[in-house]
Amino acid sequence: MEIIEKESVATQEELVSRLREAGFAVTQATISRDIRELKLSKVPDGTDRQKYALIRQEDEDLEDKYIRVLRDGFLSMDMAQNILVVKTVSGMAMAVAAAIDALRFSEVVGSIAGDDTIMVAVRTVEETETLVEKLHRMIEKK
Repeated sequence: MEIIEKESVATQEELVSRLREAGFAVTQATISRDIRELKLSKVPDGTDRQKYALIRQEDEDLEDKYIRVLRDGFLSMDMAQNILVVKTVSGMAMAVAAAIDALRFSEVVGSIAGDDTIMVAVRTVEETETLVEKLHRMIEKK
């Protein structure tokens, strides 16, 4: 946990390497199991990469609330190159935009909300497609 908290570790291989450097005899299989047991998740690291982090229960509860806001307010979405346009129930755009921002998708640069429409600026067209897939998975899970 100390390595995960102090360093940006993006892969299991990086974690194995760091642990071995610290004097621990570990294998890929044990790291994979430990990641599951510790409930580590990948989160944006502030660059274009992701890193392992411990998601605390209160963070999980908040994430569930944000996903509920997405589901409750979402109507549709459409891409315009690297801009994702999200249509919401009237009056819900700001709440849904706040939920998208709070979920910290690495693809999102920022968002602007009106009454029932959100414009989400995304880094690239490819990342816009990835974001659409992620949002669909979140909205469809019940």
